[in-house]
Amino acid sequence: MKEIGILTAGGDSPGLNAAIRAVGKVLCPAGYRLTGFMDGFAGLALDRTMDLDGDSCEDVLNVGGTILRTSRARPDRVTVDGVDRDMTEEIVENYRKHDLACLVCIGGGGTLESALALQQEGLRILFIPKTIDNDIAGTETSIGFDSALGVATRAIDSLRATAGSHKRIMLVEVMGHHTGWLTLGSGLAGGADVILIPELPFTLEKVAETLRRRAAQGREFSIMPVAEGAMTAEDHRRCEELRTLRGKASDAEARARLKHELKRFQPGDPARIFGLAEQLEKLTGLETRVTVLGHLQRGGAPSATDRLLATRLGTACAELALKKRFGRMCAVRAGAIVDIPLTEAAGARKPVTADHPWMRAARELWISFGDE
Repeated sequence: MKEIGILTAGGDSPGLNAAIRAVGKVLCPAGYRLTGFMDGFAGLALDRTMDLDGDSCEDVLNVGGTILRTSRARPDRVTVDGVDRDMTEEIVENYRKHDLACLVCIGGGGTLESALALQQEGLRILFIPKTIDNDIAGTETSIGFDSALGVATRAIDSLRATAGSHKRIMLVEVMGHHTGWLTLGSGLAGGADVILIPELPFTLEKVAETLRRRAAQGREFSIMPVAEGAMTAEDHRRCEELRTLRGKASDAEARARLKHELKRFQPGDPARIFGLAEQLEKLTGLETRVTVLGHLQRGGAPSATDRLLATRLGTACAELALKKRFGRMCAVRAGAIVDIPLTEAAGARKPVTADHPWMRAARELWISFGDE
């Protein structure tokens, strides 16, 4: 019986189990043994496995998280006994020990880069895109995005009532890393008044001007989703300057200092949005509150849309395995499932563009992005 490996890596997303289920339900009846590697690339490096027969894949379609668990380990950085190690050789050895026909990797942009690196080591790889950030190049959407979009939208809906009752500005921090898809989509769906995303650096005064104007017009509250990677134009310039300096730095001490300073611009530090709220309150004189959605956006059962997407991507991936077409990523193009080379998408990021229909709709609705 031929064996195929599968793993989930990076941050969890609703719909991962649905994808695992789809792969298993196609391959197992075709005579393949499906072996799951636990905890992402760490499990492949340390040979921690789980047999995925038909029964184990049967009742997980609507279950959040991943039955294989996950980690942010990379082949060249697996933590063992508190020490980071390059375990690429161990991964290749375990792949060969199991005599795998191929390895299916389900993950985001970082996982895709790791998958490509393993392909370059001679492994046969297939890839299924998942990320709530929706930032993987080459595909219109990815597993988990729709579910997270629903969570963020419902949160904004809930905050409208309390914002109106107390005449407050409500800032909602939304995930998305360096892209604004989740923030833009939930802001549009939730009727936001200001939306701040990483692709459009903003100025505090322009945001404050919008909020003051709304108050003067008798609009007593404002809803403002803020992407975790959004930053002011001034911070954006400083960030780019630091990256340039770091690239030109000639000694390790200078590079380390610049890297440390760059950390304060990285997404995920809630202090940034609380600082933004404090500054806006001073500039407007309006009471301001913050809600950080955090990992709520990752949890819970996948939406129907994500179950369908994961099922379609999973079955397409299994068909590629049966046809022995490796080195491919399953993707969505014009609503259809296609496959593209890993090299076409790895290392690239899909940003929100000014001409995207969501952006055009937001501009038509006079939603402020703090940029003009």
